[in-house]
Order: sequence, then structure tokens, then C-alpha cells
Amino acid sequence: MSKKELIPAKKIKTETEVSGWCLSSSDEESKPTQVEQKGNIKADKIEVLVQSKKIQENIEVKQKKCKTPSDSQDTWDLLQAGEPFRFYLTKVMGIKPKYNSGALHIKDILSPLFGTLVSSAQFNYCFDIKWLVKQYPEEFRDKPLLIVHGEKRESKAKLHEDAHPYEHIRLCQAKLDIAFGTHHTKMMLLLYTEGLRVVIHTSNLIHEDWYQKTQGIWLSPLYPRLPEGASVSAGESSTNFRSDLVAYLASYNSPSLREWMDIIKQHDLSETRVYLIGSTPGRFQGNDKDKWGHFRLRKLLRENTSAAPGQETWPVIGQFSSIGSMGVDKTKWLCSEFTESLTTLGKSIKSLQKPEIPLHLIYPSVDNVRTSLEGYPAGGSLPYSIQTAQKQPWLHSYFHKWKAETSRRSQAMPHIKTYMRLSPDSQHLAWFLVTSANLSKAAWGSLEKNGAQLFIRSYELGVLFLPSAFETNTFNVKLNIYASNEPSSNAFPVPYDLPPEHYGAKDRPWVWNIPYVNAPDTHGNIWCPP
Repeated sequence: MSKKELIPAKKIKTETEVSGWCLSSSDEESKPTQVEQKGNIKADKIEVLVQSKKIQENIEVKQKKCKTPSDSQDTWDLLQAGEPFRFYLTKVMGIKPKYNSGALHIKDILSPLFGTLVSSAQFNYCFDIKWLVKQYPEEFRDKPLLIVHGEKRESKAKLHEDAHPYEHIRLCQAKLDIAFGTHHTKMMLLLYTEGLRVVIHTSNLIHEDWYQKTQGIWLSPLYPRLPEGASVSAGESSTNFRSDLVAYLASYNSPSLREWMDIIKQHDLSETRVYLIGSTPGRFQGNDKDKWGHFRLRKLLRENTSAAPGQETWPVIGQFSSIGSMGVDKTKWLCSEFTESLTTLGKSIKSLQKPEIPLHLIYPSVDNVRTSLEGYPAGGSLPYSIQTAQKQPWLHSYFHKWKAETSRRSQAMPHIKTYMRLSPDSQHLAWFLVTSANLSKAAWGSLEKNGAQLFIRSYELGVLFLPSAFETNTFNVKLNIYASNEPSSNAFPVPYDLPPEHYGAKDRPWVWNIPYVNAPDTHGNIWCPP
């Protein structure tokens, strides 16, 4: 069969036509391919072609069948299930209901049982406005909604057109003056008559991201309003969360967000036990260098951890859904400045004989994607391009499979991004981070000017869990998230299996813009990009 015969006639629509193809990547740093240039669309919003019409039909049938994977589980049970970390997974259609216990759908988060909404702000990379409005309860659908996005030109015009029918929606464009930068942050600010809630998560605001993927959510406590005349320092947490969140919003330099900065300052965020780690576009020197990206992580680990005997050799794990250009070898960024940040423990003096610290990277293999609940279309949200992959074959020796029997999500492809420091026996964590930041220099920052300057292209946001904020030395790893008899007070629910399993000899990392025609996926389809 010739290549021409493999190119299918049926196109899967892009962007908000079928929102699953509006894809989240923390930036490909290579130039758009000829195919992308012809289509005049973003490098990470490729039009995907598939061999069979079945995929489109299946998506439409499933969307009609299931308005939401939310069930009648008691709201307070849902909230308690996340204690003390307030870390949740999203519900997944196609797995047993008991494995969605304690998980959240967007309709749960926006439910009136969580608060009586006054107004909200949604920060994200990808929006389906019509779908998003329907996720709000009917009584809240006319409440003021601010959408913070990074769209430009045609896609910005399309977003404005989609929002036009809704008088309660305002749009705020994040400044993206640096090439290949994205507004990748995923956050909700929810103002209630009862107080304020902050939600930092990993899902685009489109149906597919809340349907059959593994996603992470940090849901804040309900923050009460401060009394009139409270001091400026009142309501700050020991983790400095409130002032860090205000500083992050200030980095947008947008009048639309000043109102939200004032709202945050008027609330008591003292119950927060996580640290905020953000990225914002720019070049940062001096003290500013420590405010963002991987240098922010480095600073927090230096100031709030201490190395117990043997802990300095604990492995580091990174898990993500997209990969940027790392350079010609591991010393250019991954195993130099980035790993140095991830392996920081306290104020210990650097030794000349620093031990080699194992680095395990979890990224779905081709077979992970093929056998997933969605089949090959799940790979549309894993935008690792062949152009980037061919430049860094050295990276693939670090790869480990996606396997998540602990949460019963092995077949729900990860769009969640997590990083952690794990004990060699996989029973303890030195720290855990959930974030929007994929494995890329654009997301985390890279050093320039002999290390004097940190260069970041994108907006990102995540929360860091440190044992010291929970009055313990390390977290235990919760071995089975759904085991009711397992003590959970200090057990962190890592959503995938540990230790991670290295790629086998025949495993290959998923690359989204090459064909897979030798074996059909779970829906009987093959994958044929243009």
C-alpha cells in the first residue's frame, strides 16, 4: 500500500469544533512543520487525520450518551477523600464507579454545594466556551466570568466570537511577546458569598480533558473573608501562598486581574499548606531569578527541606505529557541546571564528588496509547513531535511506561504533570509537585549569561507539597489509593505505580505526527497524520 492510499479522506476537526483536538503542549521550540504552516494554525494544534470515520462518530455518540461522569456521591465525602493534601484526580468514564470515588469532575468543583458563586476567573490554554458555560450550574450561568487566555490573531478572534453570545463573559489576553511561549496555566478563582476558593489543575477547559484522561487537581480550602480593618499581614499562610499568588497575577500586568488581586488580599488564606510554583515569560536576574520556574523550586527545596542520611541519593521522577527540545545531550539542560534544582535538599554545601542521582521520566509509550480507553486519539494530547524526538535520541533511555493500577488509570492517558523525590524502596517522598509544566525549557526556564539570567517563555502554575508544611519529615506513599484499610493521614496518593517500569526493548515513546498502521487501537483504528 502506498503512502498516498494511507492518507484518509476524513478529517478530525480541530480547535473548538471537536475540542479534543485543541491540544495542550508546553511549547514545541522547533519551527512549525510545512504541514502546520500550510494550515496556518498553532504548532501544537495540528490537524490530525485518521484512517476511519469511526473515531469522529464514537466521540459524538459518547458525548450524547454522557453529559457528565459526575455521580451522586456525597460532596462532603468527595472533599474528605482528598484530606489532608486536597489533591484529587478527575473522574474517568469507562472505569468502575468505585475508582472514581474521591475524584472530581468539573461539575463537582463548580457545584453550589462547594459555595454560592458570585463571580469566577478561568485561566487556561484551551477553551470550549459553550461547553464551559454548561459546566456551571444553571443558577450560576450568568455570574461574571473572566477568561484568561493566550490566543492571538485568528484563534483570538474565534475565542471572542465564541464568547460573544454570553454577556457575562469578559476576556483577558495574557501577553506572550516571546516566540514559542504559551499561556499554559490552568487555574480557577471562585468567589462565593461564603468566601474564596483557588483551584490549580492540569485540564484544558474542553470535554475530552475531563472524560478519559488522568488529570490532577489541587482544591484549596474555602477561604473566609477577613474582617474589616484586618492588618496587611493577616490571612497569610506559613507557605506565603497569598502573596505568591498575588505576585503571579501581577506578572500579567493586566487591569482585569487587579480586581482579583484585591479580592485575594481581602481573604484569609492562612490554612494553605502548599507552596506556589509559577512561571511567567521574561528574562530574570538577581533575586527575581528565584521567583519563577525551576529556580523557584530550587529555592523552596533549599529553604524548607533538609537531607536525612542517604536522602541525597534518592531518585527523582518526572512525569509529563509533552516534551520540548532538550539539546544535543543530557548536559545541556536536563542533567545540569534542571536536575540540580530537582535534587536540591536543604542548604547542604555542594560536594565535588556529587553522587549520580537516578532520573526516571514517565511518558506514555506507543503501546500505552494504542491500548488506552481512547485509543490512538489519546495521542493527540501527547504532542511530542518527530522533529524534536530525532534531535534527542539520548533522552529516550530515561523513559518509563505509564502504569497506574494503584488508581486504576493505566488506560486513562496522563495529561497530569508531576515531579517528585522518591526513596529507593518507593515507600517515602521527600516532596511532590503537581503542575501544568511539561518537560521543557520554555516551561521551566533555562539559564543564559553564564548562569546570571533565567529565560522563561511560558506561563505555568503548580503547587508543591513539602513534608515540613504537614509537620512530618517525609510523606509515605499510599500504595493503593482505594484501599480503605491503609492508614492515610500521612500517605500521599501518587496516582501511578512506583517504582516506574522502564521501557522494554520494543517500547517506543509516543510521537504524535508519524503514522501507526501496523496494529489497530482499542477501537479498531490506525493513526495517520498528514
